[in-house]
Amino acid sequence: MGIAAKRIGKKAVKIVDSIVNWMVLVAILLLVATACYAMWDSNLVYAEADAKQYEVYKPAEEDTASFEELRDINREVFGWLTVYETKIDYPVVQGADNMKYVNTNARGEYSLSGAIFLDSGNRQDFADFNSILYGHHMEKQAMFGELGNFAEESFFLNHPHGNLFYEGKDHGLEFFAFVHTDVYDALTFTSNIQGEEAQRDYLDMLLTQAIHTREVDVDIQDRIVLLSTCSLDTTNGRDILAAKISDEVFADRFTSEITEGEHIRAETQQGFLSRVPVWGWVLAGTVLLALIIVIYIHRKRSKRGNTK
Repeated sequence: MGIAAKRIGKKAVKIVDSIVNWMVLVAILLLVATACYAMWDSNLVYAEADAKQYEVYKPAEEDTASFEELRDINREVFGWLTVYETKIDYPVVQGADNMKYVNTNARGEYSLSGAIFLDSGNRQDFADFNSILYGHHMEKQAMFGELGNFAEESFFLNHPHGNLFYEGKDHGLEFFAFVHTDVYDALTFTSNIQGEEAQRDYLDMLLTQAIHTREVDVDIQDRIVLLSTCSLDTTNGRDILAAKISDEVFADRFTSEITEGEHIRAETQQGFLSRVPVWGWVLAGTVLLALIIVIYIHRKRSKRGNTK
């Protein structure tokens, strides 16, 4: 009975040991699978926010057919914003309030990346003295993710212009100030300031608060637009790039300097490994880890068998 009990005890230990080993393996695989899903989901959000998703709809004064196709999908699309030499190149929408397009894209679909939207208190013809455009600050230079770069003086000075398309025409943007404030700055985020004195005070406030300014002839007779997004530097911080809307359309130096052929050559030079998505690397690592664990368990069992 004693020998039988020992054998039963050894078998029980082996069974428990095997169960524990497999439970550890399953737990590790589940954790890695969860990480893979989270990375895949995150990449999906960034992919949806990529300006390339909308470039087929970008309007030109001589051809707005593609832009009208987007408007047929979502009638609240009314314009297009481009900040030259950045990836900020998106349709502009306006909802009945300032909450809808926080989690809705320009096609009118639910999306965590949202859309670039005009303050609900502004007019779509940008006839107000001050208009405000909002967008998420996202990594991978999506949406308004590059606005924070304007905090660097050299970047601010080297990116003076943009373009704002509305009412079937292009309008130039001259960036004249970069402001860092917070979400509780109610005056800065008041749209459609009226009255000459109030407008002058508002403009003076922007220039006083500005981290960087550029010599641009801007006065209360002009129309200005603020591009606003969250700041990563401070809690509740906001980064604002202020621009004067001009009838003069400025050339995009970046587009004019790069030919389509150069784009093709740059893309074809990328190797296979550089095109593998992040989730692919994680999945490969998961499989490799699982194989290592299985081999380890097998070798452990083999050693035990040899010591019998």
